[in-house]
Order: sequence, then C-alpha cells, then structure tokens
Amino acid sequence: MQKKNKELILSAKGLNKSYGFFEVLKDLDLEVEKGSILGLVGLNGSGKTTILNCLLGLQSINSGVISLLNFVPQNLHQSKGKIVGIFDSPSLHPNLTVRQNLEHASLLAEATRTPQQVEKLLGIEKFAKFKLRKLSLGNKRRASIAHALLGNPDLIILDEPFNGLDAGGVDDVLALIKQLNETDGTSFLLSSHQLPYLENICSHIAILHQGKICLNDRIDNLLSSASSTVKLRSASPSSAANLIDSHPKIKTLEIDTQGYTTLSLTDMSSAELNRLLVKNEVPVDELIVQRPSLKDLFQKITNERCE
Repeated sequence: MQKKNKELILSAKGLNKSYGFFEVLKDLDLEVEKGSILGLVGLNGSGKTTILNCLLGLQSINSGVISLLNFVPQNLHQSKGKIVGIFDSPSLHPNLTVRQNLEHASLLAEATRTPQQVEKLLGIEKFAKFKLRKLSLGNKRRASIAHALLGNPDLIILDEPFNGLDAGGVDDVLALIKQLNETDGTSFLLSSHQLPYLENICSHIAILHQGKICLNDRIDNLLSSASSTVKLRSASPSSAANLIDSHPKIKTLEIDTQGYTTLSLTDMSSAELNRLLVKNEVPVDELIVQRPSLKDLFQKITNERCE
C-alpha cells in the first residue's frame, strides 16, 4: 500500500540565521503536520525563540523558505487570526482591562468567538474588568491564550506556555490544548523546557541542537526506536554476567550495590532476554523494564553532535 503523503500546516526549509558572525540556525528544516501537536525542545540558548520569531516574521532570516498555511511570514496578517503566536511575555496592553483587550482584538481579526466565550474557556471571567497589569503572571498567560483563541485559529504557536502557571493552571492549559486539537483540529507548535508536559500532550517532537533539528517525528516512533533498558537481579550474578558479556545485543550499563544490573538492549525485547536467561539456566529473580522517556532521548541527543 502506498504511504499517504502527510499534509503540512507549517514548513521551514534550509533556514539560516546569524547574529553577526554567530550562526544560530544552520540549514534548519522543520515541519508541523496538520492536526498535530509538536513540541520544540532544545538547550538554553539553542535558538528556540529565534525560530519562532523567524516563523512569525518578527525577525528576518539570512536564507531559507517558510510557509504557514501557504502564507510567507511577511503576509501572516492576511490570515486574519488563523495563525497566532503567544510568547512568554504577554503583549497585551497593560492599561486596558482583559475585556477591553479582547474586544480590541475582535475588531482586528475575523473573530468567531466572543470575548465572553474565550474568557470562560480560560477561566478568567472574574477578571474581565481587571486591568492587565493588575493580574498575576499566570492569569496574564491565560489572558494571552484567550486573546489568541478569538479567531478560532488553525495554528497556534506557544513559547513556554506553562511559565507562570501553578499545577492547576498547567492542567487547565493541557486540557484546553487537547480539547482544541481533538474537537476543532487546531494544530500546535509548543516551545518549552517542560519535557514531562510535552511528553504528556504532544503527538510529535522536534529536538533542536547545534542550530539544527536533529529529530522531527511522532513521539511514539522516537521512543519506541530508542534503546530499551532493564534492571536484572539474579541469584547467580556471575552466570548472568558471563552470558551478558558474550551477547552482542546486550550491554551492561551499571551494577549497583543492591545487586541490580542495568542493561541496554538493542534489537531485543525484555521477553527475549528473559527467555535467553532461562534457556541458559540463569535464575531470574527480577526483571524490571525501564521505558525510555522524552528526557532520556533529549539527553542522549544533546550529548552528541548533530549531523
């Protein structure tokens, strides 16, 4: 069966961006599939915010091609609210109330939601008459997201969406992102340091390292292809060690003081390891599978050179 071509809502090809002699982005490629939630992760100073600025036309690029909903960055205003970006620092007018900010935005975009509706979505109805500068950082963040949702956008780009939110606020934003994605088909590009939150909500992950996107794929594909690790405890550790050391698909990573041996498996499942041990009469007291996480994958990539 022929593989169906993926439909892209955002595409960046061959992006190069320098500040003087310092190269921030180096022939960078990035794709966001329509209907997906993509998490963009990278070390501090890796250029995540620079990428978002370039995508939204807030900074120029030295070379490359960018398309968002078939718009180039310079013409994003023509999308009339179908593409929105929300940055870490709220850009709403501090001396206007929440309601006034939302009403003003409704005049600029083809709003399909009312200010009252987006206030309710973000749980800020009681702050409608508060001036923005009077709000906490978390509620300013909620007001910014409410502002972005007025036009029922097809693509929402969020820079550090969880900053300033307490645990309840984070849960609310995660639930809202999931709801908008599932019910309205809204696509998201989330740039964040909060790897556990991204692993919980994202369908795709892009890892930025050394000015390039080293990985850009479905998160389940990336984690399933990562090497599995298991912790083994045996009543005959010497027999286990002799078998493991002679097997090309098994590598010993660590032996701790409690008698557990941490192993890395390549092209081998934990069930296959268990069968191998039993077949060779090595007693297995415990075999604990340790699933790879986004944090593990991120650390592995950022400890290597991106080719």
